[in-house]
Amino acid sequence: MITVDDLRKMALALTEVTEEPHFEKSSFRIRKKIFCTLDSGKRQAVLKLGENDQSVFCAYDPEAVYPVPGAWGKKGWTIFELAKTHQDLFKDALSTAYCTVAPKKLAALHHPPEDDLVL
Repeated sequence: MITVDDLRKMALALTEVTEEPHFEKSSFRIRKKIFCTLDSGKRQAVLKLGENDQSVFCAYDPEAVYPVPGAWGKKGWTIFELAKTHQDLFKDALSTAYCTVAPKKLAALHHPPEDDLVL
């Protein structure tokens, strides 16, 4: 389970992230590009993921993680029900969303290049 405060702390801990209003929600941005929105009332976060990452996270639990209905979901925007999502999974998804939107040099601070991964 993720609280609204947990989400804020995790998002703002990422390099150069700002929190700004986005309609009736909060958005988390890297260099003015949104990678996460938060609807505190519904206790939902929406993250920007690549198509492959979206399918991996949605496979975890389709009742907790699922694409936004319509065209936005086809572009990678994914809903996370905060009350139903495990903290480690969400932290990984948030970092993935950040890296999807961030410039390569900033993304590399949070995910090492694939060449550097030890298997």
